[in-house]
Amino acid sequence: MLFTYQYVPHSMEKMQGFIDFIFNEVWAKAPQKGDYDALALFAPCPDLQEVIQSFHYSPLKSANFFLTGIQTIYELFRPLAPEQIHQLINWYRINNEIEKVCQNKPGFQPVCYAQIEVQFAALAEEFKKFFGGLYNQNFLGLKALREKIGNIDICYDQFMMVNNQGICPFCGINAMKGHLQNTSREAYDHYLPKAIYPFNSINFQNLAPACHECNSSYKLAKDPLFKNTHQREASNQRKSFYSYAEDSPQIDIHIEFLSPDINSLTPEQIQILFGPNQYQEELETWQDVYGIQERYKAKCLMQNDGKWWLEQIIAVKGRGGSVTPQAYLQIKYMEAEEKPFADNNFLRKPFLEACEKLGLFNQAPQAELRGSIQSESVNV
Repeated sequence: MLFTYQYVPHSMEKMQGFIDFIFNEVWAKAPQKGDYDALALFAPCPDLQEVIQSFHYSPLKSANFFLTGIQTIYELFRPLAPEQIHQLINWYRINNEIEKVCQNKPGFQPVCYAQIEVQFAALAEEFKKFFGGLYNQNFLGLKALREKIGNIDICYDQFMMVNNQGICPFCGINAMKGHLQNTSREAYDHYLPKAIYPFNSINFQNLAPACHECNSSYKLAKDPLFKNTHQREASNQRKSFYSYAEDSPQIDIHIEFLSPDINSLTPEQIQILFGPNQYQEELETWQDVYGIQERYKAKCLMQNDGKWWLEQIIAVKGRGGSVTPQAYLQIKYMEAEEKPFADNNFLRKPFLEACEKLGLFNQAPQAELRGSIQSESVNV
């Protein structure tokens, strides 16, 4: 992750508060509460009680999904022993400690549906239905609920007013739809996939806007915590960048060409290294989840990206004037330092440094080299 988001508090956090109440005060206390009585059970949380009452009279499937899910899971909690309840409460707590889970803190290995199923098969099935359906526009758009928690599109606008870089932090390549510039928005990505991990599907600490390419072409349902999802031992859990970390990582990128023939480079002949070393595990996870190596190498080889970055510098000598390629190169380096995420500068700078290392800006036949670059077609 090239930079982290600033978390923006908003009204929809109230939905996670509702779920916290349902889990800890309703389900977890089912053995003591006895028969399911919605009016009494939700009395300590008046806003949620009003939603429950409104849904009771609603003919809509989304309302029925919520009511049925709560009661079904309640009945499955009733016969559980205290130690089983304690186990479930602990799993719920850990799965919502998103930052500590991403940091792979001791004692914060999240539980997945497959692990719950081993001990609580029926509960695992109902959890998957319930938590899988919470982040759904039909459900979140229900009038009685929306009046309590607000509108996700408005929350997105508020978020983008603060996080106004305009670039996807997960790749640095693609633009993000903003609150003023676009009539549509980017999708929120469940960083810990909701198909794998229960309990946090409506927790906005686990939801971060990502560009369509990152979300739908590369990450998909990949698990950032385990490269091998069949080996979920704690020793195999990996660190991952937390989308809302207060200390945003300062990522170093170094590019080296393994062939001096710039016009015939293949992806295999480009080496991209990332630092600093203190984030090596997180960096490896990021590269794996978002296909970073493949995408950055493709940018370096494309005619209108890497080839154009090189051509811009070389073309200076052919124009004459007082600015030399070396002087113009230094200008580009300065621009990259000042605005690293403008015009792919964060990648342009290490690319040009690799070209400079090959001596491409010191060669005599500049026009000849430029013509070769312009005519070269590279398959990526």
